[in-house]
Amino acid sequence: MKILAVSDKIIPTIYSAAVREQFADVSLVIGCGDLPYYYLEYILTVLDKPLFFVRGNHANLVEYGPLGERRGPWGAVDLHRHVMQWNGLLIAGFEGSRRYNQGHFQYTDREMWSHVMHMVPHLLWNKLIHGRYLDLLITHSPPYQVGDADDPAHIGFRSYRWFLERFRPRLMIHGHIHIYHPKTPWQRRYAQTDLINCYGYQVVNLADYGLLERIRMKDKADVKTASGAGLRTSQPQSLLEPDQELGDAPQ
Repeated sequence: MKILAVSDKIIPTIYSAAVREQFADVSLVIGCGDLPYYYLEYILTVLDKPLFFVRGNHANLVEYGPLGERRGPWGAVDLHRHVMQWNGLLIAGFEGSRRYNQGHFQYTDREMWSHVMHMVPHLLWNKLIHGRYLDLLITHSPPYQVGDADDPAHIGFRSYRWFLERFRPRLMIHGHIHIYHPKTPWQRRYAQTDLINCYGYQVVNLADYGLLERIRMKDKADVKTASGAGLRTSQPQSLLEPDQELGDAPQ
């Protein structure tokens, strides 16, 4: 299963009829921000695949086109502060960047903490129902000091570091940090999560990151439970791992 992840830059070959043949094997499209809605709509329409997105700090509140105004790409799913399941994959997202002026979709570190905490109950529910908190985190900005930059507009969020440490998604895909040199790293790892900067675009094979096996293992566990095998009573267990406490969140 492959994902086409796009952000920050319009790619001519994607915004053309060639996209259908070039990305015929893609199952899902992810938008990580700072792309016009019409561009995302084109990809969604031509590939005829689901598209999940978050907004970047350069997104407009409203875009206007031949068919009228739009506040998001038509037919796409806004992931900001939401947790969703798609084909067994647990996905969540956060929009925006650090606040550096009075533009839209910018947040202070404290404001982003509130968005992160808003998601916690749903993640705990995932752990109870699916045996894991999250598989894939989609953001515009990277975590603090994990592939970010030093200028005020491109400093990452500290809350994302805590999020990765506590909820351990297998993969995080973000944009925002522009890559101009071919030797600039676009993959990193933090805690137990692989991070991908999809500036322009990246094709991500979920099998390369163990996500398909992660889903299959859960499916097998569900079948075993449904068959009545291993049925037993036990004491209630915490939804957090033994070394995790939500109260450890930095202020």
